[in-house]
Formats: sequence, structure tokens, C-alpha cells
Amino acid sequence: MAHLSWLEAGTIGLLQGITELFPVSSLGHAVLLPAVVGGGWAHDLNVRTPESPYLAFIVRLHVATAIALLIYFWRDWLRIVRGLATSIARREIRDADQRLAWLLILATIPVGVVGLVAEHAFRTTLSRPVPAALFLALNGLILLGIERVRPGAPAEYVDERVSGPESDHRVVARLSTKRAVGVGAAQILALAPGISRSGVTTSAGMIAGLDREDAGRFAFLLATPVILAAGVLKIGDLTGPLGNGIRGQVLLGSALSGVGAYLSVRFLTRYLANRSLRPFGVYCLLAAGASLLWFAVR
Repeated sequence: MAHLSWLEAGTIGLLQGITELFPVSSLGHAVLLPAVVGGGWAHDLNVRTPESPYLAFIVRLHVATAIALLIYFWRDWLRIVRGLATSIARREIRDADQRLAWLLILATIPVGVVGLVAEHAFRTTLSRPVPAALFLALNGLILLGIERVRPGAPAEYVDERVSGPESDHRVVARLSTKRAVGVGAAQILALAPGISRSGVTTSAGMIAGLDREDAGRFAFLLATPVILAAGVLKIGDLTGPLGNGIRGQVLLGSALSGVGAYLSVRFLTRYLANRSLRPFGVYCLLAAGASLLWFAVR
């Protein structure tokens, strides 16, 4: 029978909800925390163990995270879905909502294809404590580097920014298709444990010319369908034999993950308006260094 204690489920659930959206890598923390704690945690919470429910549990938590994102950005998604529907019905791409809907679809294709083909290879070869710590350090360097070299928002984007609910879509929708797909493709890097999805996509958005706030918002919108799809694909694993004896723990972890994700995105959308990514980069370097030191001396 699969084993997952209530404490393990609650801790990982809350950790997942927070670190999935903070630019510090949820999968990296899901690999490193059990390894640092050791004992039963290292045994129960190992994504590489055959027939372990842990990976399915982690991905199942993504559904709660995606729901939290849909709730927080419900107005945005209502406009995006409406824009897609009118674009298809009228065979046109005229306004910002219609264009943003297609940009999100096109930008999601690269990570969707690579995830379906290579997710197992990434998990079996890289989901180990030392590689996860090294990738977490790399993630920190990416965040520090983008804050050092990022270009300012081009004048055309600045001129387009207006007050009110239209501003975010108008700015992001001005991205070229090539740049938007490039930002979406950056999510492929997050298949490696330690590389943050929101971190690399926000960084890629800043390189594409968006300011930090709009890049972060675009990153959250891009992440929603990918996270939701990944979670839905793994639901079947936990409804079968792998879920026997732990379905209550799964519900607890999912609830905490959803609450953590909602509070995180609420905080981050305000934080990114006028604050730097550097503190997250420093944290990643410190956490990675401390983990590697712990593994070396233990």
C-alpha cells in the first residue's frame, strides 16, 4: 500500500502552492526537502521510486494551483475565452483579447509537446538531490542576471500602457508571435527540478521587452493551462491502486496547495509592480549552497 503521512501531505501541499508561483521552483523543493529531512521522508517522497504515488501527488497538486490561478485571474480568463470565441466565429484577430488568446495557445505548444515526450526522462535522470540543488543555483543566477541586464520596456509598450483593466492585455498583446512563443518555450527549462517556471518565463518576458509586472502576469497566464493539464493527466494515477490509503492526504495537500497558490499570486502581482527579483535569486543560491553542504557532510 502507498504511504504518505498527513504531515508529509500537508507540508508538501503548502510548499507546492507557494513555490510553484514564487520564482524558486516547486519541483526543486519537492526533491530537496525530503532529501534534507531524510528518514521516512526520503523514502516516501521520492519521485524516482517505481510505483510511488509521490510524483502523481505532486502533479495532482497542480490542479489546485491552477484553480487558484483561474480564480484570481477570472476576469482575464473570461476576456481571453470570449476573445478566442469571437475570433473563431468571426475569423478575425482584431482586439487585444483575441490576439492574447492566440498568443497563449501558440506559446503553450512547445512545452506541451516536450513535456509529453520527455517528462519521464527528465524525472528519472535529473530528479535527484544534487542535480536539483545545482539547477536551483542556476535558477538563482538567472534571476540575478536578468535584473542586471534586462532592457527597459520599449517606448511603444510604455506609450500603450493606460490605466484601468485594459492596460495589461493591451501591453502583453503587443508582443510579436515570435517573442510570445519564445517566452512560452522557456517553460521547457522548468522540466528540470530547480528551474522555476514562473522565474524563467518572467525573465524571458523581460528579455522580450515587457516590464517586470507585465512579464510576471504573462507568466502566470501561460502557466495556468500547462499546470492544469499536467494535473488532470495524473488524476487517473491516484484514483487507481496508487491512491489507496492516501486519498484523504491528497485532499488535504490539494486544499493547502490551492490556498498557498492564491495567497502567493495575490502577493506577487503586487510585488512585481515595483520590486526586484534579486531576493529570490539570492534565496535560490543560499538554499542550493546549504543543501549541497548538507549532502556533503551528512
